Amino acid sequence: MTLRNLFLRLVARRDNATTSTNANAPKASAGQLDWLRHAASAPAADLLAELNTTEEGLDSASVDTARELWGANAQVHATARPLPRRLAAAFADPFTYILVLIAAVSVLTDWTFAAPGARDLTTPLIIGAMVLVSGVLRFIQDEKSAAAASSLAKLVETCANVERDGDGGNETPVDEIVVGDVVHLSSGDVVPADLRIIAARDLFVSQASLTGESDPVEKSATAGAGEPANAAVTDLPTLALMGSTVISGHGRGVVVATGARTMFGEATGMLAGRRRTTATDRGIAATSRLLMRLMLVVLPVVFVISSATKGNWVDALLFSLSVAVGLTPEMLPMLVTTCLGKGAVDLSGEQVIVKRLDAVQDLGGIDILCTDKTGTLTEDRIVLERYLNVVGQEDARVLRQAFLNSYLSTGVKNLVDNAIIDRARAEAAAASGARGDAAETSDLAAGRYAIDELPFDFERRRVSVVVGDERGRTAMITKGAIEEVLAICSAVEVDGTARPLDSALAAQVTARAEALASEGMRVLGVARKDDPTGGRAICAGDERDMTLVGYLAFLDPPKASAAAAVAALAGRGVATKVLTGDSARVAAHVCGRIGIDASRVLTGADVERMDDAALARAAQEASVFAKLSPSQKARVVRVLGELGHSVGYMGDGVNDAAAMRASDCAISVDSAVDVAREAADIILLEKDLMVLERGIEFGRRTFANMSTYVRLTVSSNFGNIISVLVAAATLPFLPMGAVQLLLLNLIYDVTCCAIPWDRVDDERIACPSVWSTRSTKRFMLAFGPVSSVFDIVTFAALFFLVCPAVAGGAWGALDEAGRAAFVGAFQAGWFIESMWTQTLVIHLLRTDRTPFLESRAALPLLAMGAAGVMLATALPFSPMADPLDFVAPGAAFFPVLLAIVAGFAACVLLVRRFVKLD
Repeated sequence: MTLRNLFLRLVARRDNATTSTNANAPKASAGQLDWLRHAASAPAADLLAELNTTEEGLDSASVDTARELWGANAQVHATARPLPRRLAAAFADPFTYILVLIAAVSVLTDWTFAAPGARDLTTPLIIGAMVLVSGVLRFIQDEKSAAAASSLAKLVETCANVERDGDGGNETPVDEIVVGDVVHLSSGDVVPADLRIIAARDLFVSQASLTGESDPVEKSATAGAGEPANAAVTDLPTLALMGSTVISGHGRGVVVATGARTMFGEATGMLAGRRRTTATDRGIAATSRLLMRLMLVVLPVVFVISSATKGNWVDALLFSLSVAVGLTPEMLPMLVTTCLGKGAVDLSGEQVIVKRLDAVQDLGGIDILCTDKTGTLTEDRIVLERYLNVVGQEDARVLRQAFLNSYLSTGVKNLVDNAIIDRARAEAAAASGARGDAAETSDLAAGRYAIDELPFDFERRRVSVVVGDERGRTAMITKGAIEEVLAICSAVEVDGTARPLDSALAAQVTARAEALASEGMRVLGVARKDDPTGGRAICAGDERDMTLVGYLAFLDPPKASAAAAVAALAGRGVATKVLTGDSARVAAHVCGRIGIDASRVLTGADVERMDDAALARAAQEASVFAKLSPSQKARVVRVLGELGHSVGYMGDGVNDAAAMRASDCAISVDSAVDVAREAADIILLEKDLMVLERGIEFGRRTFANMSTYVRLTVSSNFGNIISVLVAAATLPFLPMGAVQLLLLNLIYDVTCCAIPWDRVDDERIACPSVWSTRSTKRFMLAFGPVSSVFDIVTFAALFFLVCPAVAGGAWGALDEAGRAAFVGAFQAGWFIESMWTQTLVIHLLRTDRTPFLESRAALPLLAMGAAGVMLATALPFSPMADPLDFVAPGAAFFPVLLAIVAGFAACVLLVRRFVKLD
C-alpha cells in the first residue's frame, strides 16, 4: 500500500468518526472527496496496485483483510439498534410516562411524607407491574415482527456480479462486496458501491437518485481531457457512484469505497433516499392530529372541573393526565406492528414478499393499479412471427440484419433480442437441414464483429450497432420502434435497390405497420447505413439518411389468467391502468382482449402536450397509456395520486423505477432488474396479477383489523371522557382513580393484542380501505355518546342503589369510613361495567352481520376478551382490592350490570343499523 493510500485511509477513518458525532461538520466528507478524486484520476494500473488487487479481482484470501481495513458494504441506516436501546424504546410512550409520574407522586404521598405507621408502597409496585407488562408485551411483539421482516427481506437479497480469483464474475450479495473487488456492470444494475471504471463499452448510467438529473451520463475508463479541478464528483467520467443505475452498455469497475464511506452513503442509503409519504402515512398522521386535538381540549377541562369540585389539585392533575392517556390508543404502535408482521408472514405464503412492513396496508389501500403490459398481462415469451421487407414479403435479409444488431449489441439481451436470435438460429438450422434445436449462434455472426454502438434509450427508442466484416467494410444497423426508425430514413430498400422515401412510400410503410399492430403484434423497424462514420466514434447525429430494410412483427399473447385477474381486481374496487412503451395499437389490442377499456388511449405525445390539470382529467378517464417514457409514466402516477387515489405501480424494468418511486405501493417481481427490485415495496415470486389480487385481499384484512382497534378504542375512550366530565361535575368524588383508569386501559389493550388474528368478513375487504380521519370521527361521535349514556345510567344505579347497600346508607348520611366504602364500591362498579361494555362493543362493531351468529370472532380474540372481563370482574373481590382502593360492589350489582349491558348492546346495534359510518 502506498503512503498516499494509507494517509487517505486514515483521513477517511477520522472523517467517519467525525460524521458519527456531527453530521454537519465541514470535514466530514473531505477525506472521501480527496480519495475519490485521486481514484478517478490515477492510472488504472496504479490504482489497482494501491488497492492490492488486479483486473481479475481480489484473491479470496484477501477479502477479509480488505473488509477489516476498509469496512463492510453496509449502510448506517440499516444497522439494527442494540438490544438495550430496543428494549428502552418499548417503554418510551405516553402511557409509561404518566404511570411513572403517578408512581413518583405515590411514593411521595404514600411513603416520603406519610406517617411512619401509614407508609405503603403497594400502589407504586402495582404501577411498576403495569409498566413492566405493557413494555414487555410491546418489546416481544416488536421483536417478532422485526424478525419476520428481516427473514422475508433475505428472500430478495440484492446481488452484484463480482469477479474474484479471475473467475469471470459470480453473483455475490451486495453486503459482501469489499474495496478492491472488481464488479461487472450491465443494463439494469444498481451500482453497489463507489467504483472506478477500468473498462467500459457505451456505459450510460442514471444518477437521478444522487443528483436529481434524469438524463443518463456516459462513464468510461479514461478521464476527460481538460477536466476542471473543481468538477463535481458525479461529473467525473471514470467514477460510477453507489445508487446510480446502469441504463445501457456494460463495463467493469474496481470498488474504491463501500457502505457509509461512499460519497453519498449516509445521504442516499442504498437507493431511494428518504421514503416517500404514502396515502397510509397521510391518513395515520391525520388521525394522530385528531387525537392530539382531543387531548389538548380534554386535559385542561377535566383538570379545572375536578380540582374545582373536589378541592385536591394533585389528584385532579393525575386524574386528568390519566384521562388524556386513556383517550390515546397507546398500544397502537405495538398492535400495528403486530398486524403488519402477521400480514407480511401470511403474504409470504401467497408468493408475496414484503420488503417494507407498512406496505402491507398500502397494498390493501390501492384503488388504482398501474402496470406495464409485457409479462404482466402477456405471456412474457415474445415470438418473432414475421420478418418482412417494405413491400410485405418475408425476407431473410431483414432477419439477418436484425440478428446482427441484437447479437452484437452489448446491452443485456431483452425478450425482443432473444426472440430474434432464436428465430435466426431456427431458420439457419432449417435451411441447412441440420438436426437438433438450432444452429450455433456464433456461426451466424462468423466474420462480423461489433465496432461501436448507440445503446437504446427511452427517448430515441432505438439501438444502433456499427458492424464490421473481414473485408474492412462497415455498416450501421438500427433497430427500434417503427415510427422512430422511419423518422431517420431517407430511403427504402425494394428488391435489393434503395429508393427515395417519398410521402407515398412512407404512407404505405405506416399502413402496413398499423395493420400488423392491429393484429396485436409489436412492430419494429430495421434500417441500415453503410460506412456511417468514416472511422470515427458513432454519435446520435449519425442516425440519419438511413435506408429502411423492413419490419419485424412480434407476438406476445395475453395470459390466460389476465382477463380473470383484471375482473377480480375490478371486483375489489381496483381499476387497472396500463402504462407501456409499446405502440398504441398493440396496447389497445391486448387490453381490449382482457377486458380493459381501450376506447381512449393516451400516448406519450398526448401526455407531453398536457399540463398537470388536463392530464389529471384525462388520466381519470383513460385506462391505456402507450409510448410513454419513464418520466411520463412517473408523471401519470403522480397526478393520479394528487387526485386522492392510492396508486400502486407494478413493473420490472429500468423504465419502471421512476413510476414505482412515485406510487403509494411499488410492486415488482423477483426476476426484475436490480433497480426495479430496489425501488419495490412488494416483491411477487410469481409474475401474475392473480397473485397480486390475493395480496391485496390480505392487505385489506390486515388494515381492517388495525382500524377496528383504533376506531373502537377511540370511540370507547371518547365516551369515557364524556362520562368523566359528567361525573366530575356532578359527583362529590372522582368516578375512578388514576391508577384504576390506567389499569382498565391496560387490561383492555392486552385483550386487543389478539385482534391481528381475528377473522374479517368478506364485505369489509370488497373495497379499498385507507386511513380516514373523517370516518374515525364519525365512528367516535356516533358510538362514544352511546357508551356515555349507559355510563351515566351506571353512575345513577351505583350512586342511588348499589353503593348505599354496600356502605350502609346514602352518601350524605355516611361518616368518613362509610364514604370510603361508598367510593370504593362505586369505582369498582364502573371499572367492571366499563370493561364489559368495551369488550362487548368489539364483537358488536367488528362486523356488519349479526354478532356471534352470522359472524364470530376468532378464538384468540374471544378467549382474550373473556379473560379480560373475568380479570376486571374479579379484581374488586381479590386481595388486590385494597391496594387498588376497590370495594366489592355486592351481589345486587350484577343484575343491574346485566340489564345495563343488554341495553347497551341493543342501543349499539340500533345505531349501527341507522348510522352510515363508511
